[in-house]
Amino acid sequence: MSNHFLGLATSILLLNGLVGCAQSITENKKQIYQNMNTVFELATFGSGCFWCTEAIFQQVAGVQKVVSGYAGGKVKNPTYKEVCTGLTGHAEVVQITFDPSVISYDELLEIFWKTHDPTTLNRQGNDVGTQYRSVIFYHSEVQKKKAEYYRKKLDESGAFGRPIVTEISPFTEFYPAEDYHQNYYRLNPSAPYCQYIIAPKLEKFRKVFAKKLQKQP
Repeated sequence: MSNHFLGLATSILLLNGLVGCAQSITENKKQIYQNMNTVFELATFGSGCFWCTEAIFQQVAGVQKVVSGYAGGKVKNPTYKEVCTGLTGHAEVVQITFDPSVISYDELLEIFWKTHDPTTLNRQGNDVGTQYRSVIFYHSEVQKKKAEYYRKKLDESGAFGRPIVTEISPFTEFYPAEDYHQNYYRLNPSAPYCQYIIAPKLEKFRKVFAKKLQKQP
Protein backbone atom coordinates (compact mmCIF):
# COMPACT_ATOMS: atom_id res chain seq x y z
CA MET A 1 0.00 0.00 0.00
CA SER A 2 1.47 3.34 -1.05
CA ASN A 3 2.24 6.08 1.39
CA HIS A 4 -0.20 8.28 -0.51
CA PHE A 5 -3.02 5.78 0.01
CA LEU A 6 -2.16 5.35 3.70
CA GLY A 7 -2.22 9.09 4.13
CA LEU A 8 -5.59 9.33 2.41
CA ALA A 9 -7.07 6.50 4.51
CA THR A 10 -5.81 8.12 7.72
CA SER A 11 -7.34 11.44 6.68
CA ILE A 12 -10.71 9.79 6.02
CA LEU A 13 -10.65 8.04 9.42
CA LEU A 14 -9.79 11.29 11.17
CA LEU A 15 -12.51 13.11 9.26
CA ASN A 16 -15.11 10.50 10.22
CA GLY A 17 -14.01 10.76 13.82
CA LEU A 18 -14.35 14.53 13.75
CA VAL A 19 -17.80 14.29 12.14
CA GLY A 20 -18.83 11.79 14.80
CA CYS A 21 -17.58 14.09 17.55
CA ALA A 22 -19.31 17.07 15.95
CA GLN A 23 -22.59 15.16 15.76
CA SER A 24 -22.22 14.09 19.38
CA ILE A 25 -21.51 17.66 20.49
CA THR A 26 -24.49 18.91 18.46
CA GLU A 27 -26.78 16.31 20.03
CA ASN A 28 -25.53 17.19 23.52
CA LYS A 29 -26.12 20.89 22.88
CA LYS A 30 -29.57 20.09 21.57
CA GLN A 31 -30.38 18.09 24.72
CA ILE A 32 -29.07 20.86 26.97
CA TYR A 33 -31.07 23.41 24.97
CA GLN A 34 -34.24 21.35 25.38
CA ASN A 35 -33.64 21.01 29.12
CA MET A 36 -33.06 24.75 29.40
CA ASN A 37 -36.41 25.36 27.74
CA THR A 38 -38.29 23.08 30.13
CA VAL A 39 -40.13 25.26 32.62
CA PHE A 40 -40.12 23.42 35.92
CA GLU A 41 -42.44 24.33 38.79
CA LEU A 42 -42.36 23.83 42.55
CA ALA A 43 -44.85 22.21 44.89
CA THR A 44 -44.44 22.04 48.67
CA PHE A 45 -46.44 19.53 50.71
CA GLY A 46 -46.47 18.30 54.29
CA SER A 47 -48.24 15.01 55.02
CA GLY A 48 -46.58 13.59 58.10
CA CYS A 49 -43.05 12.20 58.22
CA PHE A 50 -41.15 13.51 55.22
CA TRP A 51 -39.44 10.15 54.74
CA CYS A 52 -42.78 8.72 53.59
CA THR A 53 -43.80 11.71 51.48
CA GLU A 54 -40.40 11.87 49.78
CA ALA A 55 -40.45 8.15 48.91
CA ILE A 56 -43.86 8.49 47.27
CA PHE A 57 -43.19 11.53 45.10
CA GLN A 58 -39.81 10.19 44.00
CA GLN A 59 -41.76 7.48 42.16
CA VAL A 60 -43.89 9.89 40.12
CA ALA A 61 -43.21 10.47 36.42
CA GLY A 62 -42.47 14.13 35.71
CA VAL A 63 -41.00 14.75 39.14
CA GLN A 64 -37.40 15.88 38.71
CA LYS A 65 -36.36 16.30 42.33
CA VAL A 66 -37.73 15.85 45.84
CA VAL A 67 -36.05 17.48 48.83
CA SER A 68 -37.08 16.87 52.44
CA GLY A 69 -37.11 19.89 54.69
CA TYR A 70 -38.96 22.31 56.93
CA ALA A 71 -41.40 25.15 56.19
CA GLY A 72 -44.11 27.24 57.79
CA GLY A 73 -42.34 28.27 60.97
CA LYS A 74 -40.59 31.33 62.34
CA VAL A 75 -37.19 29.89 63.23
CA LYS A 76 -34.49 30.36 60.60
CA ASN A 77 -32.37 27.36 59.61
CA PRO A 78 -34.01 25.00 62.09
CA THR A 79 -32.50 21.65 62.98
CA TYR A 80 -34.45 18.39 63.08
CA LYS A 81 -34.09 18.34 66.86
CA GLU A 82 -35.60 21.84 67.12
CA VAL A 83 -38.48 21.03 64.77
CA CYS A 84 -39.28 17.88 66.77
CA THR A 85 -40.02 20.01 69.84
CA GLY A 86 -43.03 21.43 68.01
CA LEU A 87 -42.01 24.91 69.09
CA THR A 88 -40.56 26.22 65.82
CA GLY A 89 -43.87 26.28 63.94
CA HIS A 90 -42.30 24.34 61.08
CA ALA A 91 -43.82 21.31 59.42
CA GLU A 92 -41.90 18.44 57.90
CA VAL A 93 -42.40 18.93 54.16
CA VAL A 94 -41.05 17.96 50.78
CA GLN A 95 -40.29 20.44 48.03
CA ILE A 96 -41.01 18.94 44.64
CA THR A 97 -39.55 20.14 41.35
CA PHE A 98 -41.78 18.91 38.54
CA ASP A 99 -42.35 19.18 34.81
CA PRO A 100 -45.95 20.38 34.32
CA SER A 101 -45.95 19.04 30.77
CA VAL A 102 -45.67 15.53 32.25
CA ILE A 103 -47.44 15.78 35.62
CA SER A 104 -49.88 18.57 36.49
CA TYR A 105 -50.24 20.30 39.84
CA ASP A 106 -53.78 18.91 39.97
CA GLU A 107 -52.39 15.38 39.74
CA LEU A 108 -49.84 16.09 42.45
CA LEU A 109 -52.67 17.30 44.68
CA GLU A 110 -54.55 14.07 44.01
CA ILE A 111 -51.51 12.03 45.05
CA PHE A 112 -50.99 14.24 48.11
CA TRP A 113 -54.54 13.79 49.42
CA LYS A 114 -54.79 10.08 48.64
CA THR A 115 -51.53 9.08 50.32
CA HIS A 116 -52.17 10.37 53.84
CA ASP A 117 -55.04 11.10 56.21
CA PRO A 118 -55.93 14.80 55.84
CA THR A 119 -58.60 14.60 58.56
CA THR A 120 -56.32 14.12 61.56
CA LEU A 121 -55.09 17.38 63.07
CA ASN A 122 -51.33 17.50 63.69
CA ARG A 123 -51.02 13.76 63.38
CA GLN A 124 -50.24 10.95 60.96
CA GLY A 125 -50.42 7.52 62.54
CA ASN A 126 -48.10 7.41 65.52
CA ASP A 127 -46.36 10.65 64.50
CA VAL A 128 -47.95 13.37 66.61
CA GLY A 129 -47.23 17.11 66.71
CA THR A 130 -47.70 20.27 64.66
CA GLN A 131 -44.61 19.32 62.65
CA TYR A 132 -46.64 16.42 61.19
CA ARG A 133 -49.62 18.50 60.11
CA SER A 134 -51.27 18.14 56.72
CA VAL A 135 -50.31 21.27 54.81
CA ILE A 136 -50.00 22.73 51.32
CA PHE A 137 -47.69 25.71 50.86
CA TYR A 138 -48.74 27.30 47.59
CA HIS A 139 -46.28 29.08 45.28
CA SER A 140 -48.84 31.03 43.24
CA GLU A 141 -52.44 32.17 43.24
CA VAL A 142 -53.20 29.41 40.74
CA GLN A 143 -51.89 26.77 43.16
CA LYS A 144 -53.85 28.37 46.00
CA LYS A 145 -57.13 28.32 44.07
CA LYS A 146 -56.62 24.73 42.97
CA ALA A 147 -55.79 23.54 46.49
CA GLU A 148 -58.82 25.33 47.96
CA TYR A 149 -61.09 24.09 45.16
CA TYR A 150 -60.15 20.44 45.57
CA ARG A 151 -60.25 20.58 49.36
CA LYS A 152 -63.79 21.93 49.15
CA LYS A 153 -64.84 19.34 46.57
CA LEU A 154 -63.42 16.48 48.63
CA ASP A 155 -65.18 17.74 51.75
CA GLU A 156 -68.49 18.09 49.92
CA SER A 157 -68.18 14.60 48.49
CA GLY A 158 -67.54 13.08 51.90
CA ALA A 159 -64.55 11.25 50.43
CA PHE A 160 -62.84 10.90 53.81
CA GLY A 161 -65.86 10.60 56.06
CA ARG A 162 -64.62 13.46 58.23
CA PRO A 163 -63.76 17.12 57.54
CA ILE A 164 -60.39 17.79 55.92
CA VAL A 165 -58.07 19.80 58.15
CA THR A 166 -55.33 20.37 55.57
CA GLU A 167 -53.77 23.81 56.02
CA ILE A 168 -53.36 25.88 52.85
CA SER A 169 -50.82 28.65 53.36
CA PRO A 170 -48.55 30.86 51.24
CA PHE A 171 -45.02 29.59 50.76
CA THR A 172 -42.43 31.76 52.48
CA GLU A 173 -39.20 29.87 53.11
CA PHE A 174 -37.96 26.32 52.72
CA TYR A 175 -35.08 24.91 54.73
CA PRO A 176 -33.61 21.61 53.48
CA ALA A 177 -33.31 18.97 56.17
CA GLU A 178 -30.02 17.45 57.21
CA ASP A 179 -28.25 15.22 54.67
CA TYR A 180 -29.14 11.99 56.47
CA HIS A 181 -32.84 12.71 55.89
CA GLN A 182 -32.48 13.01 52.11
CA ASN A 183 -33.34 9.92 50.01
CA TYR A 184 -33.96 8.14 53.28
CA TYR A 185 -35.96 5.21 51.95
CA ARG A 186 -33.68 4.62 48.98
CA LEU A 187 -30.60 4.60 51.20
CA ASN A 188 -32.09 2.73 54.15
CA PRO A 189 -34.58 0.18 52.78
CA SER A 190 -33.77 -2.31 55.56
CA ALA A 191 -34.43 0.14 58.40
CA PRO A 192 -37.45 -0.92 60.51
CA TYR A 193 -39.39 2.29 59.75
CA CYS A 194 -38.85 1.76 56.03
CA GLN A 195 -39.86 -1.90 56.13
CA TYR A 196 -42.94 -1.60 58.31
CA ILE A 197 -44.25 1.88 57.49
CA ILE A 198 -42.95 3.16 54.17
CA ALA A 199 -42.79 -0.06 52.14
CA PRO A 200 -46.47 -1.05 52.68
CA LYS A 201 -47.53 2.53 51.92
CA LEU A 202 -45.49 2.52 48.70
CA GLU A 203 -47.00 -0.79 47.63
CA LYS A 204 -50.53 0.62 47.95
CA PHE A 205 -49.48 3.80 46.17
CA ARG A 206 -48.03 1.90 43.21
CA LYS A 207 -51.26 -0.04 42.76
CA VAL A 208 -53.49 3.03 42.83
CA PHE A 209 -51.22 5.27 40.73
CA ALA A 210 -49.64 2.70 38.42
CA LYS A 211 -50.09 4.93 35.36
CA LYS A 212 -48.27 7.85 36.98
CA LEU A 213 -45.10 6.00 37.98
CA GLN A 214 -41.68 6.62 36.50
CA LYS A 215 -40.53 3.97 34.05
CA GLN A 216 -37.94 1.70 35.54
CA PRO A 217 -34.63 1.43 33.59
